Amino acid sequence: MARAKKSQGAYVISVVAERFQVHPQTLRLYEREGLLKPSRTEGNTRLYTDGDLERLELILNLTRDLGVNLAGVEIVLNMRERMSEMQRQMQAFVNFVRSEMAYPVARDAGRDSKALVRANHPIPRVINRKSL
Repeated sequence: MARAKKSQGAYVISVVAERFQVHPQTLRLYEREGLLKPSRTEGNTRLYTDGDLERLELILNLTRDLGVNLAGVEIVLNMRERMSEMQRQMQAFVNFVRSEMAYPVARDAGRDSKALVRANHPIPRVINRKSL
């Protein structure tokens, strides 16, 4: 039974190497460096998913087109992952705030709508300049 990642396709190393015009050793190097993480079959054959191919394309664009070394590629990939996580967290926060803002309106609909703020403590008396 294969331990492949779920995706539309799974490609062996020779197919990926030919498609992207890289040597299979380059793909193995990227795996050793932690840049790619292909799944493996029970027989230990590497299987590259569509997501892996997208990541490989980004790696090759950075190295071939922009001249970024592998250490730089790792930094860029980590930053992209962090940014994606931050976007997910921000969206969750926005959704939370929206739900919290909508909830009091529905909850307080039957209460005195003229009250803007309910104070649990006495409101301090304002001192004017003339009394000083």
